[in-house]
Amino acid sequence: MSKRDYYEVLGVGKDASPDDIKKAYRKLARQYHPDVNKAADAEEKFKEVKEAYDVLSDDQKRARYDQFGHADPNQGFGGMGGQDFGGFGDIFDMFFGGGARRNPNAPQRGNDLQYTLTIEFKEAVFGKKTEIHIPRTETCDTCHGSGAKPGTRPDTCTVCHGTGQQEVVQNTAFGRIVNRRICSACQGQGKIIKDKCGTCHGTGKVKRRRTISLNIPAGVDDGAQLRVSGEGEAGTRGGPSGDLYVVIRVKPHDFFEREGDDIYCEVPLTFAQAALGDEIEIPTLTEKVKLRIPPGTQTDTYFRLKGKGVPRLRGYGQGDQHVKVVVVTPTNLSERQKELLREFSKLSGEHTHEQQQTIFERMKKAFLGD
Repeated sequence: MSKRDYYEVLGVGKDASPDDIKKAYRKLARQYHPDVNKAADAEEKFKEVKEAYDVLSDDQKRARYDQFGHADPNQGFGGMGGQDFGGFGDIFDMFFGGGARRNPNAPQRGNDLQYTLTIEFKEAVFGKKTEIHIPRTETCDTCHGSGAKPGTRPDTCTVCHGTGQQEVVQNTAFGRIVNRRICSACQGQGKIIKDKCGTCHGTGKVKRRRTISLNIPAGVDDGAQLRVSGEGEAGTRGGPSGDLYVVIRVKPHDFFEREGDDIYCEVPLTFAQAALGDEIEIPTLTEKVKLRIPPGTQTDTYFRLKGKGVPRLRGYGQGDQHVKVVVVTPTNLSERQKELLREFSKLSGEHTHEQQQTIFERMKKAFLGD
């Protein structure tokens, strides 16, 4: 199944600015977050949105994607480490007998791992120390990665003589063709293990569950990746271990919403508070603060609490908190309250419902010619 265009996934044009891409990602990430959206395809859509943002938010990746699309020859966009195009070298070797040979006994770096960690809203704001448990392959302690029984060592393959490849030469009407393939005797390893290690059974690696301590920095946002160097899969033949990438997912908050380093919230006001003004308490991420509401405040007005947002992950200071006030229309009024509102309406020169009914009757008579 072919992938959708990344710009289409985020719902932006190809000329979208980095801010447009970031806003589109945040909106869709909130919409499809598995902790909020319980639809069967929500997690897949969340991953699709995250993948598109990872590419389009990086200037170099975006430039390559604009040039090559999903068929970038340098790096794949589907996951960790990209796509392997090494197979083309074997095709050229097959038909033209050229190309450099890879040493099967050379050290090889281990694979990278990815782990998804879900944290609370305030944990992302203030940071936290935690531990995660990662299943991964590690070098066997018994044979130290050789795969051979202690006291023995692997023998060089007598079929490929340690190259890990077999060559079949054919003379055809088009000339000499060299067909190179993986050695069937040693499976491309260049060595044969006669006495295998009883712990790892000749693989040189064992599966273990490792506990890793993480320091999540204050200000980390949903979708961020933390790289833990050397905590991936074990390397082969003395090669270094891969890295661990921890993907952060942040649970939504009941009251606060986050946009970058700023926090948004919505607070109700009574008609009297909006009309006469008041001083109210506003919850922030750390405390309650006083906010002065001036007389005549209209619904949907925003107030800014400077420095009450999220600590900046890269830099100094904090974002702001933006408070939206909404004037609530009262319901289930008592007769006394209704009477006072009618009196207020008369003093304001407004028409009450009863007065409007009389006006409508007069208009109706005027149209009918009564």
